[in-house]
Amino acid sequence: MDQSTVLQMLAVSVVGIAVAAVARRRGWPAPLLLVFAGLVLSPLFPEYELDPELVLLVFLPPLLYAAAIDSSYLRLKDLRRPVALLSIGLVLFTTLVVGGVAHLLLPELPLAAAFALGAIVAPPDAVAAVAVARRLGLPRKVVTILVGESLFNDATALTAYRVAIAAALGQGLTWLDVTVDFVLAAVGGVVMGLALAWMLTWVLLRLREALIENTVMLLAPFAVYLAAESVHVSGVVVVVIVGLYIGHRMPRAGFGTRLLSDAIWRVLGFFLETIVFALIGLQLWPIVRELEWSDRWRLTGMALAVFAAVVISRAVWVVPSLYLPRMLSKKVRSRETHAPSWQYATIVSWAGMRGVVSLAAAFAIPEDFEGRDLLLFLTFAVVIGTLLLQGLTFPALIRRLRVSNEQETYADNLSEAAAQQAAASASLARLEELVADGVDDVHREVVDQLRSRTERRALTAWERLGGGTGPEGEETPSTVYRRLRREMLAVEREVFVRLRDERRVDDEVLRRVLHEIDFEEATLERD
Repeated sequence: MDQSTVLQMLAVSVVGIAVAAVARRRGWPAPLLLVFAGLVLSPLFPEYELDPELVLLVFLPPLLYAAAIDSSYLRLKDLRRPVALLSIGLVLFTTLVVGGVAHLLLPELPLAAAFALGAIVAPPDAVAAVAVARRLGLPRKVVTILVGESLFNDATALTAYRVAIAAALGQGLTWLDVTVDFVLAAVGGVVMGLALAWMLTWVLLRLREALIENTVMLLAPFAVYLAAESVHVSGVVVVVIVGLYIGHRMPRAGFGTRLLSDAIWRVLGFFLETIVFALIGLQLWPIVRELEWSDRWRLTGMALAVFAAVVISRAVWVVPSLYLPRMLSKKVRSRETHAPSWQYATIVSWAGMRGVVSLAAAFAIPEDFEGRDLLLFLTFAVVIGTLLLQGLTFPALIRRLRVSNEQETYADNLSEAAAQQAAASASLARLEELVADGVDDVHREVVDQLRSRTERRALTAWERLGGGTGPEGEETPSTVYRRLRREMLAVEREVFVRLRDERRVDDEVLRRVLHEIDFEEATLERD
């Protein structure tokens, strides 16, 4: 990477952060504003082409990992059927539909190349959709489905893309070869991801040093991705599995690790997403410059046709996939007591915005590949079209359908209050045991403060519904307070984790409570 490239990336970063700052202050969707800014500024960066290696090796692993550690393994497990139907079934369906449409419109384009285009534009990037969904208070089930889809669909699309490109280059793959490659990449990714996740978690839980633990976690997505790709299994699947596993086990880590990790991944995620969406817009000029515009109406018609195929194929797939399994399987009906509403189906159908992974895959097509410039243009048209059309109308759609998470919020507050009561009871019982072991009368006021503080936290949850040592080694009141309070917080934390594992509170409730406990524990630390 030469100095001019570094300066360009620095300029993109500065402009992107400035645009994102304005968007956040105004309450506008930052991803869409960044794309628009990139489109406007594209003529100023006429020589900058998106480096696919930069996206797939530098941007994709940490973004997937950050999304995975912030996701709920238990909720994804409960919703594994719709997530699998979207991240695997819909991606393959879109690949076939878009490939068929492209081949009909351009018969001279080899069928394998047409399917490569389908695989490139098949995976939605749910970053923008999820950001809007959370801000507008979409129900947790919808958000989980969108997040789960975005975590796993890249693996399916990239595998299908590699197979299609290999076939187009005349490498003579059979359907058996394709199926075996796909299964090995997916299953191998799951197995390798679980093994690496267990080893990393075992190491992290024994380091007992927040800075070192978070340094290891910063390196983890890059290391596991490269390790997976080196043995020809899906690096995307491995990164997601590792992130989900570590995120599920994070409550067992130290409070300092969690506080620092939360800050690090929020900043890193914001920075990478800012650059990624700005880079999408910046590709306008390099792509358009390479096209022969003598037949511009034909190119425009093809772009509109492919865009329509992408949008319609999602709607055609989503509605049956949500309802047919319930109609055909008694087991599914017994496990999922409530059928998804038509509002949920509409929202999931419209949340199909494409992103930088599609562009990176298109730019990774070999330079001598027949029709490469056309495939790049069509990919760019789909990415920009879905981001601007669906992205701009998505908030209005949510408001129009009047879908909210008010009932879930009330249920969360109710379960939190009950859990706080259980944790407070356990914490006070532990305090009584420690007091019985011997606390001088001088420190009775410390015990009373601890007891009062614990009771106050439990009462606050219900309301939401509507150091050193003294002379000769003697502990001072502040030291006793910190020691006893740490013991009580440890018990409270164990209760919340146990109730999460028993499905009595949700992961979001656990994170919120642990955040409060961690901050309190941090205040007990002495420099």
